[in-house]
Amino acid sequence: MNRQRTLTEYRMIDLTIFAFIMAVCEFLTVRAADTWFPSQPYTVSVAAAITAIVYMRWGWWGCFHAFLAGTVFCASHGAQLFSYFIYCFGNLFSALAVPILLRFGKERTRTGMFGMIFPLLVLLLMQCGRAIVALIQGASLASVTGFFTTDSISMLFTFVVIWVARRLDGIYEDQKHYLLRLSAQEKAEKGGSI
Repeated sequence: MNRQRTLTEYRMIDLTIFAFIMAVCEFLTVRAADTWFPSQPYTVSVAAAITAIVYMRWGWWGCFHAFLAGTVFCASHGAQLFSYFIYCFGNLFSALAVPILLRFGKERTRTGMFGMIFPLLVLLLMQCGRAIVALIQGASLASVTGFFTTDSISMLFTFVVIWVARRLDGIYEDQKHYLLRLSAQEKAEKGGSI
C-alpha cells in the first residue's frame, strides 16, 4: 500500500535536493574557474538562481540555501574565516526580497515580468549584503566594489537559469500552489474519463 507523503516530508525532500544541487554546482563552478581561469577576476555562481527558485517554492526556507551557497563558495576557495562571514551572512540579505515576493504575490511574480526581475533582486541583495558585512569587518569602500564587478557574469547566468526554470512545469512555482494544481488536474482527468 502506497502511503502519501505529508507536505512537511515533501518540503524537506525538495529542500534537500535543491541544497545538493546548490552545493555541487557551486563547488564545480569554483573549481572550474580556479583550474581553467585562475587569473580572471570574474566569478560565476548559481547562488542567486537557486536561492530565488527556493524562495519562490518555499518562501523563507531559501535562507538556508543562501547561507549554504556562501559556505560552499568559501570552502571551495579555501577561504579565511572572515570570508565565511562575508559570504554566508551577506547572502542572507537576499531574504529582504521575500517580503516583496509575498506582497507582490508568488503566482503574479511567476507569470509576470517581475518573475525575471525577482532573481536579479536576490543577486543584488546578496552583493549588497556581502559589501555591507565586509565594510563592518573593516574593508575599504574601494575594495567592496569587487563584490559587484566580479560577480557581473552571475547576473546573466541567473537570468538564463530562471528563464529556463519558468518554462519547466512546477520548478519556479510555489509548491503548495503546484500540488493543488496537480490535484485539481488529476480530479478533472478522472471525472472526464468516467
